[in-house]
Amino acid sequence: MLFNSIQFIIFFIVVTLAYFSLSWRGRWILLLASSCYFYMVFKPVYILILFGTIVIDYYAGIWIAQAQDKKQKTLLLIISLISNIGILAFFKYYDFGRNSVNDILNSMDLRSIIPPLERLIPTAISQWMVNGAGSVILPIGLSFHTFQAMSYTIEVYRGNQPAERHFGIYALYVMFYPQLVAGPIERPQNMLHQFHDYFKYDFEQVKAGLMQMVFGLFKKIVIADRLAEVVNHVYDNPEQQNGISLLVATVFFAFQIYCDFSGYSDIAIGAARVMGFTLMDNFRSPYESRSVSEFWGRWHISLSTWFRDYLYIPLGGNRHGEYRKYANQFIIFLVSGLWHGASWNYVIWGGLHGTYQVSAALRDKFMKKAGISIPQNGFTKFLGVIFTFILVTIAWIFFRNNQAPVARSFSILQKILTVSFKEPLHTPFNQVEMWFCVFLIFFLLIKEHRYQIIPTGKTSFFFVLFFTISFLTYFLGVVTENQFIYFQF
Repeated sequence: MLFNSIQFIIFFIVVTLAYFSLSWRGRWILLLASSCYFYMVFKPVYILILFGTIVIDYYAGIWIAQAQDKKQKTLLLIISLISNIGILAFFKYYDFGRNSVNDILNSMDLRSIIPPLERLIPTAISQWMVNGAGSVILPIGLSFHTFQAMSYTIEVYRGNQPAERHFGIYALYVMFYPQLVAGPIERPQNMLHQFHDYFKYDFEQVKAGLMQMVFGLFKKIVIADRLAEVVNHVYDNPEQQNGISLLVATVFFAFQIYCDFSGYSDIAIGAARVMGFTLMDNFRSPYESRSVSEFWGRWHISLSTWFRDYLYIPLGGNRHGEYRKYANQFIIFLVSGLWHGASWNYVIWGGLHGTYQVSAALRDKFMKKAGISIPQNGFTKFLGVIFTFILVTIAWIFFRNNQAPVARSFSILQKILTVSFKEPLHTPFNQVEMWFCVFLIFFLLIKEHRYQIIPTGKTSFFFVLFFTISFLTYFLGVVTENQFIYFQF
C-alpha cells in the first residue's frame, strides 16, 4: 500500500480511529492485523516469509537469553543471522551472483549449469512470486525488516535488550506498518517497550504528526514526482541525451531521491506520532553537509548507524590503527552499496563513498602534519557544501543507473564532465515548468524541516496551515501514485 494513495488515507483514518477507541490489549492486535493487511496488499504470499523469520528470531531471542553457555548463545545468534541473511541473499542476490558467474564462464567459453532463481522455488508457490517476464519479484522492503529483526537478536545476545516474551508484540516490532517497508530501521531498545505502553489521545501529538505527514506528502508528490518526470525522460535514453540534459537530470535526481525517501520517512514518523509512538529521525538536511562524512551523519541515519553498531565496530572500528580503520570504512560502504541492490552500479556507488571518506581522512592527516589549516568562515563553509554536493551527485549517477551496464554510467559521467553550456536542454517540461522545479528545490533548501518548529499550538492556525498544504499538494502535485524509490530495497 502506497502512502501517496487514497487507499492509504482511508486505511490510516480507520486504523487510527479504531486504535484510540480500544484498550491496550485490543490495540496491539489491531496494529498487527493492520500491518499484515498493509504488507499483503503488495504481494500476499510474502507474508509467509516474514512470518517464518519472525518465528525463528522470536524463539532465538528467548533461547539466547536463557542460555548460560557463551558458545550456545553464539550458536543461536549465528542461526538467527543465517536465517535472515540467507533469505535476503536468496531473493536479492542469487540472480546477481548467478549472472556474474555466467559472465565469467561465458568469457571462458564455458556453459553455466546454475539454474535461475525461479526454478528453485516450488511450482505451487512460484506462480505467486513471478512477474510478467518470468522473474521472481523481490519481497518488498526485505532489506529493511531483515535488518530490524537482526538488530533484535544481536542486542539480546549483547545483553542490551531483554528477550520479548509476547509473540504478538515481537511480531508487531518487526511489522509495524508505518516503517515496515522503508524504515526507519529501529532498534529494539527504542521500539519494543513502546508497544507495551498505553498512549492516551494527545491532540498536540496528533497535530504534530499530521503536520509532518502532510509535509512528507508534499515533498513526495509535488517535488519528487515532478522532478522524476525530467529524470526519467533523460535517463531512460541517456545515449540520445547531451551533457547539459544529463547534468540537469542528475542534479534533479539528487533532490528527487531525497524528497522521495525523506518524504516517506516523514509520513512514517508522523503516522506513528499521531498514535503516540516515537520513531528515530532518518534525515537532517543532508545537502547542507560540509563533508561526505557529515552527509552520512544526516542521510538515512537509521541505516548508517546500523552499519556502525553492527558491522563497523565488530570489525574493529578505529581500535586497530588508522589503516585498519580506513579498510573498515571502505568495507562498510561496499556492503552498504550491496544492501541497496544487487548491481555493480550499487557497489561502485558504495565504493565511491568509501573512497571519499578515506581520501578525506588522508587529506586531513597530511594537512595536520604540514601545519595547514583552512579558515572556518561563511565562504569556506559554503564551498564545503558545494563540493560535498558535487561528490555526492557524481555517485548518484551510478545509483540511478543501477539496472544498466556499468559502462553506461561512465558514459553519462563523461558527458557531464565534458558538458557544453551552449547545448540545448532536452526535457519534457517547458521553460516555466523547469523554473518551477528550480523554485521547489530552493524552497526545499530554505524551508527544510522548518515544519518541525512551526507553532501549531493554536488550533485555528494548525488547521489553516494543514489544509493549505494539503490543497497545494493536491493541485500542484503529480498525482500518479508513483512507488517510493526505496520500496525496492
